[in-house]
Amino acid sequence: MRKLILSLLLATTVASVGCVVPMYSSDQVVRARQLIFVSEGLRHINDIWERMWGLDMPDLATPYRTHGGVI
Repeated sequence: MRKLILSLLLATTVASVGCVVPMYSSDQVVRARQLIFVSEGLRHINDIWERMWGLDMPDLATPYRTHGGVI
């Protein structure tokens, strides 16, 4: 029973990676389009990361020390 469960787990892992079932089409034109779509999605990861952490917003802290009182 354990061998059956492990073999099914291995088969689903291998199938999801793209080893048994090809991840991209065998047609060159379709495969090029698929690779372009994938690379465009990966290119935006840095922008999404900066937006998620708020790094794209301006820094409101002053680079110098202020008095804070009335002078």
